[in-house]
Amino acid sequence: MGGGKHAVLEGAMSLTAKVTDASFESDVIASDAPVVVDFWAEWCGPCRMIGPALEEIATEMNGKVKIAKLNVDENPSVASKYGIRSIPTLMVFKGGKQVATKTGAGPKSELSRWINASV
Repeated sequence: MGGGKHAVLEGAMSLTAKVTDASFESDVIASDAPVVVDFWAEWCGPCRMIGPALEEIATEMNGKVKIAKLNVDENPSVASKYGIRSIPTLMVFKGGKQVATKTGAGPKSELSRWINASV
C-alpha cells in the first residue's frame, strides 16, 4: 500500500560519494575532476535540507563535477584541517587545491549557481 514515491527513491543510486578521513586524499585531492565537498552531520537540519538538492545537482552535472559528502563527526581530521567551524560548509577542490568555500544552506538554484561559478 502507498508504495508511490519512496520506492523510486530507495532504488535510486546516489551520485554523491561518501568520503572519509582515509579516502579524502584519493577521492578529492587526487581527483581529475573538480570535487564539491559537503561537510555535514546527521544532527544538522540545514545539512539534511540541502542533501536532496546536492543529489539533483550531482545528477545534472554528472561527468563535469563530483559531489562528495564528509560527515564531520565521523571524520574530524579533514574537518579540522580545513577549519570547518559551522555546517553545512561546501568546498570546491580543483587540481588538489581548495578554490571556493560556501557556508550555510541555500536553495538548489543558489547552490547550483555557486558550483557552476566555482568549477
